Amino acid sequence: MFLKNKPKKQLTPEEQLKKLNEQFERKRVLTGPIALFTTAAAVCMSIFHLWSAGIKMLPTAQHKAIHLAFALLLTFIIYPATSRDRKKVPIYDIIFSVLGAASCIYILVEYQDLIYRSGAPNKLDIIMGGILIILIMEATRRTMGWPLVIVSGIFLAYAMFGQYIPGTLGHKGYSLTRVIEHMYLTGEGIFGVAIYVTATFVFLFLLLGSFLNETGGAQSFIDLAFSLTGKYRGGPAKAAIVASGAMGMVSGSSFANVAGTGVFTIPLMKSVGYKPEFAGGVEAAASSGGQIMPPIMGAAAFIMAEMTGIPYGKIILHAALPAVLYYIAVFFMVDLEAAKLGLSGLRADQLPTFKESFKKGAFLLFAPLSIIVMLILGYSPIKASYISVLMVIVFSMFRKETRLNLQKFLKALEGGAKGALDLVAACAVAGLIVGTVTLTGLGLKFADFIIALSSGNMYFALILTMLASIFMGMGMPTTALYIILGAMVAPALVKMGVPLIAAHLFIFYFGCFASVTPPVALSSYLAASIAKANAVKTALMGLKLSITAFILPYIFVFSPAMLLMDSTIGKTIGVTITSIIGVYALSCSLERYMLTKIRIWESIILFSASIMMIYPGIITDVIGIGLIGIVVLLQFINKKKGTDLAAMGVEE
Repeated sequence: MFLKNKPKKQLTPEEQLKKLNEQFERKRVLTGPIALFTTAAAVCMSIFHLWSAGIKMLPTAQHKAIHLAFALLLTFIIYPATSRDRKKVPIYDIIFSVLGAASCIYILVEYQDLIYRSGAPNKLDIIMGGILIILIMEATRRTMGWPLVIVSGIFLAYAMFGQYIPGTLGHKGYSLTRVIEHMYLTGEGIFGVAIYVTATFVFLFLLLGSFLNETGGAQSFIDLAFSLTGKYRGGPAKAAIVASGAMGMVSGSSFANVAGTGVFTIPLMKSVGYKPEFAGGVEAAASSGGQIMPPIMGAAAFIMAEMTGIPYGKIILHAALPAVLYYIAVFFMVDLEAAKLGLSGLRADQLPTFKESFKKGAFLLFAPLSIIVMLILGYSPIKASYISVLMVIVFSMFRKETRLNLQKFLKALEGGAKGALDLVAACAVAGLIVGTVTLTGLGLKFADFIIALSSGNMYFALILTMLASIFMGMGMPTTALYIILGAMVAPALVKMGVPLIAAHLFIFYFGCFASVTPPVALSSYLAASIAKANAVKTALMGLKLSITAFILPYIFVFSPAMLLMDSTIGKTIGVTITSIIGVYALSCSLERYMLTKIRIWESIILFSASIMMIYPGIITDVIGIGLIGIVVLLQFINKKKGTDLAAMGVEE
């Protein structure tokens, strides 16, 4: 009886993270020679990418082939086909591993001959291509689950049997040989834009994150966030926003970010008085937003630069203001919730100091921040990310606590490669979808279909696009989703007159925030499991905290000034100030609190005013300020009235 009622041992954040990894990750537990082999292969993969970026890169086709070969070699050994195989590597997985690598190395070995027989592949070319298509679909199933595999399978079927589809979306149909040739031997299928981006700068960014982890820079940044915000009301939640947003930029995965930072931030939020559902919602909202925050924006921003032809430096400039407004909105809501609950910040003795955090390893963040400077100076993303990795290695030597010994150095190389496997698999299989779009002309047909379905109405077209982005984003990685939507859906918006960057950012936003959109709000559900909270309530809270991200895309489509397009300094300052006021009004409306509790009709007025303020324009700004002023005046009256009643000992 005593043992039955004995309280459970409290796990440390590190133990919680390990438990979460065991629960959610699909990886094998490897030991002995096979573990040594995968470590060596992963280290070689990272060294290959560093050598290519800094010294000499092979021709693009060969570089992509080696990149995917390494990834498949590792994937089938590290990720089991079923949970029953988590502690052993069956012979068929070794065969798959070798075949996957061989089908890519075939491109490397036959590179010149493939150029000469372009358009007339031989039987071996088709056999190797068929093997690769099957294996990348299986690798994606193991690393990411079924959704993306099912979608790619439907697209391949569409490519072969389009003649049976009536109407606009139908086509003549292509033979299996023609489909395999297009997917395997051209730059528009498996070895297309997505794999090129992961094979170059995205891999280096993941490697950068791995080195930050091993040097302690990532944890030091969390400490730095707490030292800056922890003393204010709701401090831990504000620190969670800063830390999760910054880490989400590098990881490019809201799910991974929730697991990495949530085990530290969620318990602290609960400890100062936030409800578990609110703490989980804050973490999910902050982690999801990391993907829209420049300068890194996960992997999708680099793919966006390739797909649109807009320089990466311009993309992060256009994306900056909406992303900042999103985080300001979440910050406001956290602060208002703290005020509503009467929460205070943490005591000084509970917080690391700024100086301690910086000395401990936060100075390493100069390396990723330097990427912005290098891009402005004209460095390519590949060179900028390569130099940033070297800077972390060099800077880590400045202090004993951050210094990389040989073991940590090899572990960082290993971690970077293994951390890239799921993204590489997803981008390879997304290449099948993009390949189908280019082979069949589906992109233009789908664009015409959306225009016809919406009867040319921009608002209806945007709603259809939003629903498609969210629906397809449920359970699908953001990068792969963006590749699909960028090829199929964005052209419809561009055709209707939406600026190119606005169209792509529109679909990107809704793809990112599908992870906090019920019913398949994966990031929120993970945050709920850490917070020990109700999953549905946590998902709804995450959605509420993220609501700004569902409004901003409509604003910048109709008013590109928010994207700083054709804008003067004065206009930019004006748009920024009015948008921040609008975001504050929106936050007050959703939290139903400003100086005191807000009544429902006041909340409706504030919501309407917030949209007018966020939407750039003199008339809308004047109306918005007037409406907000009315509510502020009422708040002062209500607060004074509440104080007077409290002084008399009477409840309002």
